[in-house]
Amino acid sequence: MKYIDQIDLKNKRVFLRVDFNVPMDKEGNVTSDKRVRASIPTINFALEKGAKLIIASHLGRPKGKKVAQMSLKPVAKVLSGLLQKEVMFLDDCVGEAVQQATGKMKEGDIILLENLRFHPGEDKNDAEFAKQLAALCDIYIDDAFAVSHRAAASNSAITEFVPVCAAGFLLKNEVEYFEKAMVNPAHPLVAIIGGAKVSDKISLLENLIEKVNIIIIGGGMAFTFLRAVGYETGKSLCEEDMLDTARKIVDKAKQKNVKFLLPVDALIARAATAEAEAKVCSMKEFPKDWIGLDIGPATISLFSDALQGVKTIIWNGPMGMFELAAFSKGTFGLAQAVADSGAVSIIGGGDTDTAIKKAGLSAKMSYISTGGGAFLEWLEGKTLPGIAALER
Repeated sequence: MKYIDQIDLKNKRVFLRVDFNVPMDKEGNVTSDKRVRASIPTINFALEKGAKLIIASHLGRPKGKKVAQMSLKPVAKVLSGLLQKEVMFLDDCVGEAVQQATGKMKEGDIILLENLRFHPGEDKNDAEFAKQLAALCDIYIDDAFAVSHRAAASNSAITEFVPVCAAGFLLKNEVEYFEKAMVNPAHPLVAIIGGAKVSDKISLLENLIEKVNIIIIGGGMAFTFLRAVGYETGKSLCEEDMLDTARKIVDKAKQKNVKFLLPVDALIARAATAEAEAKVCSMKEFPKDWIGLDIGPATISLFSDALQGVKTIIWNGPMGMFELAAFSKGTFGLAQAVADSGAVSIIGGGDTDTAIKKAGLSAKMSYISTGGGAFLEWLEGKTLPGIAALER
């Protein structure tokens, strides 16, 4: 795979695929510019090297139709403010008017195209739509890791029609940290897996067991594993149809000599609300009418101790219902232990990212992935179409 700093951009029309799928309020104001900021290093580099920059993204799921509330026009203002430079916005991403505007560009000019998904050909990875996009540029740069797990015209088919294709710095970071985590990791390697359901993480766990030294399980999914190995879990979340699968995963970990850690105590409540009565109990004494909503203090200590001396940590999924302050201590406590471990720490998934931010520890993590679904599928061992297209 080539990267943007390995090619000559001067006086070239560069089509930059980014992820500007930003949240907006009802008035159409961007409420978080995090995803825009993530591609600023790539944008600035292209401008410094004399590129004519054509930026393209999706926003929401308009399903091939023009939806006013999903226009990227407000994002053009945000980008212009961050760059302190004029960003021209076009109200389409293909067509004669777009061809004319991009054909008149000078070095250092920036155009932001309208939402790619306003055209049905984008989600369908349509070759004809991809040809129209490719006709706008001399060079293609992909910096949108978050959509790499979906083959679309703007990240897959387009690479067949542009002579020079490469990855931007954001995508480069994702590739390099993934390799540190899964291709050439420093051992001991630990995977912390949380979240609600075992069914969402089966492929992930089966792949990780082949590569890691320790697996730590928390969140709602932990109660399915605990029930599978014989513990009472009361009214906690439990996927009854996953009990056999959970047992097989535990058995496979033993066969592979992978330490598989489950909670030894829990913070339980009568209901999943901030006002509900709550207490800590051992997993050996779990009352039948209560719900587990976080790991307990003994488990925080157990999990934290397991991180001593490890070299690499992968974390996906919170340890409990951290959104409520009463049930956030487990996730925040483990986040502190990860921060203090000295290991290379790679974080993936929106909930985990949010939790670490709430704990005020984002800056102490080695890398926080920009892709939730893409990060998960990569950890599962799947090929990501957006990356495979660049590798071709």
